Amino acid sequence: MIPDNQDIRHTVGFYFIFLSFVPVNIVTGSTRPGSQNQDSEEVLYDSQLDLREIVFVIQSQSNSFHMSWAERQRADLLQQTQSLTQTPPPVLLLHSLTDNEGDWSILPLLPYLSSLFGKNSSWLVFLEEETNVKVTKLLQALRKFDRRKEWFLGKPLHDEESTIIHHYAFAENPSIFKYPDFSAAWALSIPLLDRSDDPLKSDFTIDLKHEVALYIWENGHGPRLTAVPELCTEPEHSPTAQHCATTLRRPAPLCGEPVKKEDIFVAVKTCKKFHSERVPVVKKTWEREASLLEYYSDHTDPSIPTIDLGVPNTERGHCGKTFAILERYISDAVPKTSWLLVVDDDTLISLPRLQMLLSCYNPSEPVCLGERYGYGLGQGGYSYITGGGGMVFSRAAVVRLLASDCKCYRDDAPDDMVLGMCLNALGLPVTHSSLFHQARPEDYSRDFLAHQVPISFHKHWNIDPVAVFNRWLKDESVSTSPHGLNKSTKEEL
Repeated sequence: MIPDNQDIRHTVGFYFIFLSFVPVNIVTGSTRPGSQNQDSEEVLYDSQLDLREIVFVIQSQSNSFHMSWAERQRADLLQQTQSLTQTPPPVLLLHSLTDNEGDWSILPLLPYLSSLFGKNSSWLVFLEEETNVKVTKLLQALRKFDRRKEWFLGKPLHDEESTIIHHYAFAENPSIFKYPDFSAAWALSIPLLDRSDDPLKSDFTIDLKHEVALYIWENGHGPRLTAVPELCTEPEHSPTAQHCATTLRRPAPLCGEPVKKEDIFVAVKTCKKFHSERVPVVKKTWEREASLLEYYSDHTDPSIPTIDLGVPNTERGHCGKTFAILERYISDAVPKTSWLLVVDDDTLISLPRLQMLLSCYNPSEPVCLGERYGYGLGQGGYSYITGGGGMVFSRAAVVRLLASDCKCYRDDAPDDMVLGMCLNALGLPVTHSSLFHQARPEDYSRDFLAHQVPISFHKHWNIDPVAVFNRWLKDESVSTSPHGLNKSTKEEL
């Protein structure tokens, strides 16, 4: 089930710790693949599970802001074990384990983790950067499960309707399949890693949490996700989180004043056939929050106005148009700004929330930010920012891109994927934010969106886009707050 990964260059040490004997129940399971009872009663207590048998993997990124935040998270975990007078467990930063671009997709990395920790550990626990962990409670929760058996643990999400981001899986009953909310942490027992070495089933990585669950389930031959009530997404200090082993850090780090709107240049890609259908939605919703914005089309329309870049419209791809936008951005034709935002004409976005998020990033670094997808990551592929949710580039990133030999191989090539190939060739990281969304709110789990303040959504298909903007992206106090955002929105971001 787990594919091979030969490009391993990093060595991680082992840590040893012995915990006191405290009785807790465990859940019975089965050592036979695919035959685990997910609703088993608690009957025993695995008193032998020590903290040294838990390997923490922080799903970190190689951008400087994310690295520093992950280091703080690791320090917090290690400090908790020190206060318990314990020898610390392994705490790994995902971005630093190997040189493989696809490590963030986790599945290609599992053989490495299995070979390194399989003999001396029992659990891999994956954490996102914002996940807060109470180590003692987490250990107690894991002791409810027989570490000798195959377990896939997490806080379950499900789809209310079949969705394009999950390739319309389980279309007859989408809610039947559960996948983990990564923000709450998720865990794999070590025996699960060794079951088989089947190759990855898809070239594309779109929604990793759903794809991990599908891969482990393996069409019914592997375990489904088991819900663990102690894995939570409540705010850290919420009264309802007293039982939780994991919570979300609230507020997230506030990195200073929001980036000024005058320092973000907004490029909207459109074409003549959508001038009367989509452009009015942009003008009615989020255009008013932009200081510097241009519409790029295949037809000049002074009433909007639009700019014809001399690139014919294509039904798909738009690579030629996007590269023309990049060239225009660094020219004298537009004001010089630190940030470039490229969106489609059916992208819905909150610019004030983006201003707040960008305060965490250094525009002198080559930053490429948005919702990250992957192509061929198990076979040396590349990551890319999916274009519909919005692609954010620092000026430094645009300069590096255009100074390289990377070009569109056709005007109608997929612009986001070509940019991903270029960034990969240059060794520039793609930085992911789950606040950008390639699809509509209906295409995401309700519980997943419940602990977000989203920055963008995409597509007008079968929705009222103005109503969607007003419900999900509009901040009533944007115009009255001195910093553009109200206090609660800042805390969520």
